[in-house]
Amino acid sequence: MRLRLPRWAAVTAVLAVLAGAGTWTAAALDEPPPVQREDRALTLDGVRIDTSYFTGSGSGRRPAVLLAHGFGGSKDDVRAQAERLARDGYAVLTWSARGFGASGGKIGLNDPAHEVADVRGLVDWLAARPEVLLDKAGDPRVGVTGASYGGAISLLAAGHDPRVDALAPQITYWNLADALFPGGVYKKLWSGILFSMGADTRGDACGRFAPEICALKERVAVSGRPDAEARALLEARSPSAVGDRIKVPTLIVQGQTDSLFTLDQSDAMARALAANGAPVAVDWAAGGHDGGDRETGRVEDRIGAWFDRWLKKDASVDTGPAFRVSRTGGVDSTDGRATLRAATADHYPGLREGTRELALTGPAQRFANPAGGAPPAVSAVPGLGGGLGGLSSSLGVGLALDFPGQHARFDTAPVTGPLRITGTPTARVRVTSTAPDGSAVLFAKVYDVGPDGRRQVLPAQLVAPLRVEDAGKGRSVTLTLPAIDHEVEAGHRLRLVVSATDLGYASPVATAGYTVAAEGPLTVPTAPAVTTQAAGLPWWVWGLPLAGLAVAAVLLLTARRRTAGPAPDPGLAAVPLRITGLSKKYKGGDRYSVRDLSFQVEQGQVLGLLGPNGAGKTTTLRMLMGLITPDEGEIRVFGQAIRPGAPVLSRVGSFVEGAGFLPHLTGRENLELYWKATGRPAGDAHLDEALRIADLGGALERAVRTYSQGMRQRLAIAQAMLGLPDLLILDEPTNGLDPPQIREMREVMIRYAAGGRTVIVSSHLLAEVEQSCTHLVVMDRGQLVQAGPVAEITGAGDTLLVTLGEPVADALVEKVAALPGVGTAIRTEGGLLVGLSTADGPADATALIGELVRLDVPLTGVGPHRRLEDAFLTLIGGSA
Repeated sequence: MRLRLPRWAAVTAVLAVLAGAGTWTAAALDEPPPVQREDRALTLDGVRIDTSYFTGSGSGRRPAVLLAHGFGGSKDDVRAQAERLARDGYAVLTWSARGFGASGGKIGLNDPAHEVADVRGLVDWLAARPEVLLDKAGDPRVGVTGASYGGAISLLAAGHDPRVDALAPQITYWNLADALFPGGVYKKLWSGILFSMGADTRGDACGRFAPEICALKERVAVSGRPDAEARALLEARSPSAVGDRIKVPTLIVQGQTDSLFTLDQSDAMARALAANGAPVAVDWAAGGHDGGDRETGRVEDRIGAWFDRWLKKDASVDTGPAFRVSRTGGVDSTDGRATLRAATADHYPGLREGTRELALTGPAQRFANPAGGAPPAVSAVPGLGGGLGGLSSSLGVGLALDFPGQHARFDTAPVTGPLRITGTPTARVRVTSTAPDGSAVLFAKVYDVGPDGRRQVLPAQLVAPLRVEDAGKGRSVTLTLPAIDHEVEAGHRLRLVVSATDLGYASPVATAGYTVAAEGPLTVPTAPAVTTQAAGLPWWVWGLPLAGLAVAAVLLLTARRRTAGPAPDPGLAAVPLRITGLSKKYKGGDRYSVRDLSFQVEQGQVLGLLGPNGAGKTTTLRMLMGLITPDEGEIRVFGQAIRPGAPVLSRVGSFVEGAGFLPHLTGRENLELYWKATGRPAGDAHLDEALRIADLGGALERAVRTYSQGMRQRLAIAQAMLGLPDLLILDEPTNGLDPPQIREMREVMIRYAAGGRTVIVSSHLLAEVEQSCTHLVVMDRGQLVQAGPVAEITGAGDTLLVTLGEPVADALVEKVAALPGVGTAIRTEGGLLVGLSTADGPADATALIGELVRLDVPLTGVGPHRRLEDAFLTLIGGSA
């Protein structure tokens, strides 16, 4: 006999199985609480510093985080991480360093008198903020993090300002002189790349660099070797110069595939800071400056936990092991990518723990340094070497080249079992040089050689340079090879190669002969205390069964409810959209993302949805598409109430927050597959019209993974237009498009609406909105500010552009804003944007001019200003 459970019993059984899976399904429907961003320019020591300040929801004081960017970047590069930290309960301040982004000044390579002093000024600014937690008056609870150039400034900030409470430097240097002149050899390729990042468009040879940095670069580049003055300048601007003062908890993240700032930099950092008595943790991530997997998500999670422990003082937070290194775990069969596994230890082992000696074989060998140092051997290639290094570690492929007659090599015997090298191998050799001054410049590296003796891999594509002096009659030296984490398989051998040249470094231009002989074994560190965690099962082993159960539960729970809902409103059957009393407040938020929003959109309109960040635009669109549920109010499309799965949604096309294309399929195949998923007849897709809109030509037959951002954007818009929906919703449709494509997209939207359909566009490009939209809805802080035709909104405010003959001071802005009849005064390029108030009667521009003359304002012109941008700023009070 078959036992048939009643519906409620079946649901109970399914939910019981799912109990351990948590409530991820419901949580996934809500987007995170909004983050408030405030952009402002601070003047520090007479220099303009461009900043952004991020805060999340919630009241009360909170710790602060200073988030620094890398060399050649700006504050915009770290915006996503800043927003994430703000949501996690921090007040986050980002800034563009001197010479970068919109900041002024010259690049001083973290000069204590300039860039470091700027950070002290930023800490002062945080201390005055009412929402920032203070340890005492003028002393905010603050941590600093950043990558590369930004990682160094975090360390320098702590060394120069005792108010800094915690650090998380990433892929950075401890001693910049050692990083750019390792072993006394000039790292010319990386130095040239870095210097090019400070160039300007005026043809100035020094670009945006401070004069002393420019002179250093020119002097070293011409001579091909560093001098004492260059070393002294770089060392004075390095964290090592103030290392004895850094006594705060520090999480050090360094990249394994990084030929710019190698693992020995983080080793020196860790040893120095641990000697100061501060808590220190070290994390070797897989990627680095040369490429590879930077593990951004995991690293940011760990930084967040580190700050939670030491800034929020939450002792229950797990900050991770004292030492962690990412190791390859093979290849994921689902996507072909190398997977990573963690190896950990309860202490930092350094670079020479648990050594093992392997005998080197091979006679003394003579080789030549070619004239001009060319052709050079190849190991690391900036921006490429790390990616190849990751392949060399995970898949056994890579790029390395040593020319015959320009190197010596010495092999070990095959290893009898797996050998894990973690740290810095060393070898003792004797060097003899025929150069007139008895010097030699050498480059040492260790290959992993396969059983056949020919296939060899250079771990992380790294090489160690060394300048040897007084070797005319022979001199014994120790080669300190690059720090690596690499497993040598049984039957493989190690090969020590010593070369006269390398692509990334300067070598002598004169011909010379070198003789190198091995004087001892190759000593390799094994760090036996570092153990690799067992690999977990692939997500789909447990994920697919749970997903199936979740789908079953949803079907059982909603089968009956799905047929219920508010009755259609026949009076709105011809109205594309009516929103009434709409409100939404996310869990954990202290304010509404959308509050009491009401407006209506008619057929044939192109409606622009405008508002500053955090205004509630995206939340409104997500409710409109049935992705999230409002707390109050309702949305009706053609008279039908919107809810998840509402049939009327078949009349809506949308492109919001990514189209989810399958990268291995062509553009055409993605569109066809999307339409098949709707279950509607192929003839209703109007595919040819959509393809004309995409205007991708032959690229439609290429895999989407080869598309540029602009091509993906156009394909996504074409997908939204499949079936020619009566209501089309586009969120930032012109992102990634060039000017001609933007113009074409504008015409497409206008033509689309001209046929009686309706288009809703959310965009930050106000000029485009003004040219393409017929109507506007302006939101701010979740509420409706104004709705109506574009012409009405742009002409509704009495706005004047007052041009001045000199820069506008803050005091002048305040005086003008306080004048009778003035509603707002906003500084703009070349003058002031003045909004006249009509609260006490008609606006009077003549009276305004008289008041400005009385204040001795150097007027050069006064005239009406009716652009949408000005109206928008006036409506939201200049907070965009």
